[in-house]
Amino acid sequence: MKIKTGLGQDSHAFETNKKSGSKPLILAGIVFENSPSLRANSDGDAVLHSLTNAISSITGNNILGGTADKLCQKGITDSGKYLALALQDLAGWRIENVAISIECLSPKIAPMLAEMKKKIAILLNIKNTDVGITATSGEGLTAFGRGEGIQVLSIITVSK
Repeated sequence: MKIKTGLGQDSHAFETNKKSGSKPLILAGIVFENSPSLRANSDGDAVLHSLTNAISSITGNNILGGTADKLCQKGITDSGKYLALALQDLAGWRIENVAISIECLSPKIAPMLAEMKKKIAILLNIKNTDVGITATSGEGLTAFGRGEGIQVLSIITVSK
């Protein structure tokens, strides 16, 4: 059996322009009500972006950046679509475990953890028990912990 581990990171600042009709905050494909959105060309889902980057670190095919930017220009801003492209590159590998660490002051992640895990498990076609998510404010030592945005680190382990 061959095993590989991928590491991904993504971060976005909160949108400061309070114009009406702004997009919602989406993390792990879940809408967080009453929270400012993240500044991004796409939906700004830092969790799915981090997972996409973790898979790209295994496959060597970077989805975020060039490919995702072209999709955004065509109006495809759902980060789940980018993750699906990365998963296609992972064909032949089995996802064993995903670990996600979220750093932010707000929103509070704990009330949404079960829903986030369920959504990620569905997107990755794995069991809920194979998805781990932690959250921290980092004691306010970074811009993310001070409430300026959200940072996500992801590790994915695959086998063949």
